[in-house]
Amino acid sequence: MSSTPYSPLDGISHPYYPPDATVPFYTANTTPLLTILLSFAGLISLFVLICLTLSRYANPKLQQSDLAVIAWFAVCGFLHLFFEGYFVLNHKTIPSSQYLFAQLWKEYGLSDSRYLTADPFMVWIETLTVLIWGPLSLLTIYLITTNQHALRHITQVVVCIGHLYGVALYYGTCHYIEKYRGLQYSRPEWVYYWGYYAGMNAPWAVVPVLLLWGSVKEIKRAFRAVQEDDIAKKGL
Repeated sequence: MSSTPYSPLDGISHPYYPPDATVPFYTANTTPLLTILLSFAGLISLFVLICLTLSRYANPKLQQSDLAVIAWFAVCGFLHLFFEGYFVLNHKTIPSSQYLFAQLWKEYGLSDSRYLTADPFMVWIETLTVLIWGPLSLLTIYLITTNQHALRHITQVVVCIGHLYGVALYYGTCHYIEKYRGLQYSRPEWVYYWGYYAGMNAPWAVVPVLLLWGSVKEIKRAFRAVQEDDIAKKGL
């Protein structure tokens, strides 16, 4: 599939798909892409490092598996509260802004222009993400750190199901609109569709399944222990 290059001389005011999408006051990013990505990666890494450091300080006995889960929910918490929170608060001005997060959204928007057109579904689903999954991600970190296993697995199950539901809606709506309405929100280049759209969201379709399975096993083990204890008491 051929792409339509961004060229104001051709009457195309932005590089997003579909070409006739309304992206008001769009201005191209002024910062090199590598600088944008490295800056963003640095912020995420710093936030994860802070969460891991605080958790290990509060509970030096944390296992490596717990630290890995803390790192995952730290990434989720950062993205939900700060990056997606920025979108919720500033979705109307992102196309014209040159702030770091705005430039990141404009780059990601090449794979899903709904983020640049203030699509109501995207604004609403991201609002729920910011208000619910962001705080619950950080709460899960706290519960892991403080060894509150019962509550930890409850919140972990809730967040994982929320992530799976969200990514299913995200992929599903795009697929439905593309197949049945013939609209494409991603540029056709491989890097945007498979790299950005499919690849960057794939972890939220994989990691939650693994964590959910782990929580189910722990909950099953806990119920089995309770049942065995009840049987032992009745035997007395």
